[in-house]
Amino acid sequence: MFSYQKNNDVLNTVNRGNPAESGLCTLCRADCMGRCETWTSSMKGRKLLYPRDFGTITAGSANTNHVGVSYNNLRIQGYNYGAYGLKGPLTNSADDCIFPNVSIETEFGKKVKTKSKVPIMTGALGSTFIAQKYWESFAVGAALVGFPIVVGENVVGIDRQSILQNNRIIKAPELERRIDVYLKYYDGYGAIIVQMNVEDTRNGVAEYLIEKYGDKVVIELKWGQGAKDIGGEIQVTNLDYAIFLKDRGYIVDPDPSNPVVQEAFNNGAIKSFARHSRLGYTDLNSYGELQNAFAESVAYLRKLGYKRITLKTGSYGMEALAAAIKLSTDAELDLLTIDGSGGGTGMSPWNMMESWGVPSIHLHAKAFEYAQLLAAKGRNVVDLAFAGGLAREDHIFKALALGAPFVKLVCMGRALMIPGFLGANVEGAIYPERREKLNGNWETMPKRLMDEFGSSSEEIFAGYFDVKNKVGADEIKNIPLGAIAVWTLADKLSAGLQQLMAGARKFKISEIARDDLFAANRETAQETGIGFITETGDEVAKKILNS
Repeated sequence: MFSYQKNNDVLNTVNRGNPAESGLCTLCRADCMGRCETWTSSMKGRKLLYPRDFGTITAGSANTNHVGVSYNNLRIQGYNYGAYGLKGPLTNSADDCIFPNVSIETEFGKKVKTKSKVPIMTGALGSTFIAQKYWESFAVGAALVGFPIVVGENVVGIDRQSILQNNRIIKAPELERRIDVYLKYYDGYGAIIVQMNVEDTRNGVAEYLIEKYGDKVVIELKWGQGAKDIGGEIQVTNLDYAIFLKDRGYIVDPDPSNPVVQEAFNNGAIKSFARHSRLGYTDLNSYGELQNAFAESVAYLRKLGYKRITLKTGSYGMEALAAAIKLSTDAELDLLTIDGSGGGTGMSPWNMMESWGVPSIHLHAKAFEYAQLLAAKGRNVVDLAFAGGLAREDHIFKALALGAPFVKLVCMGRALMIPGFLGANVEGAIYPERREKLNGNWETMPKRLMDEFGSSSEEIFAGYFDVKNKVGADEIKNIPLGAIAVWTLADKLSAGLQQLMAGARKFKISEIARDDLFAANRETAQETGIGFITETGDEVAKKILNS
């Protein structure tokens, strides 16, 4: 098994645990004291695009061992002439063709366009307690930057303060909190997307939301995710809460109502319970039945009043992938998120996560192929988002290019949560009175961090004054440092993406194309349809030589 480098001397970053292809540790901790690339970027911002200790060093690439099929074995083309996509009054002069002039705004949707200032969105942040605890940082940060955030499944069902009447939600304080926090700072860019699974559908979440929020909310149907091929899970350590969840209709394992299990729990032999959601579409046996059921679901949501509907699918095989693209296109959905294996989760069976499903690059390559087949028939193919183990600016470029022109956004899960954790820890250390509310994990600031970054929020976060300029000197006091960290990380990703796009001579997202990539080994070329390094452009090169 190929292993990824743990230390990066050039950036002065190191993974606490084993690094995945994304550059994140396979186990990412909310209390981590650093210092992977994403963690450090959440404070340093775009400065981390460059080698450290300028003026006393030189640096050279270590990325020359291209083994296997992965996103890291796609390389980005650079060109020595041309410029495409500059918006007037900018011209193709050298003074205008600079990377800060690259537009990374994007949009998705058919009848209603949803704009995003950056081509990223969060993964689904649902009923895991880590999503609940750090939601304010995630949501405020996403709203300020201007990208979509997804409220994941089961938020209503696990909320002990929510009220169901005749099996329908009539009060959902946690879900409302999540939506309201985002909408407070929403300025027309991004979106609040709420996901529904089997239990959410039964509980009437769609009906509740449309009555309370109207078209401010985007609704998302869920087929699955890349981390697991069963329903969502959480773990609880309270027997009464476990019984509450079972009474709410969830699968709870082991059964908390079993007297033997209760005795084991009370004596410490069992210390926690796993709550599971149900599989969808278990009563269907053919594509035709799936087609009818899906069309009925979408028609019902349209009748309720939803103008924007999306779908999230997981790393199932090729039939499910084709069905997702075809049915989403037929139903004129606004976005289809395709999540490959290799992504992350708050809680999934570990060996399931390691061994099930289609890895992201294979799934995404086939998604392009299938979308192209529909487009060739004259169909207006659903806009796509690619997800699954993507964390850096080069990942964003590669995913957009691999799926061009269909991919509009790159969905990031764990990467966009790290700044929320970090900001809460820093704020709780600087202001101890806020620590409990923020779920901060540090009692004091690590000396190493203070020596390098400083001791105040103004010193620590490179994006602090950009956020202050956006919200004003009075409102900045209400912005959690986790949100400022999200802004800072997004600024690094944005600047890095702009630089990569400028090098490829593409000055807006819609100009990115598959021929802006080449494959670093022939196996990757075969699986993705992206040309091998020395074969890409070879015919043109020989024409030049023979002219």
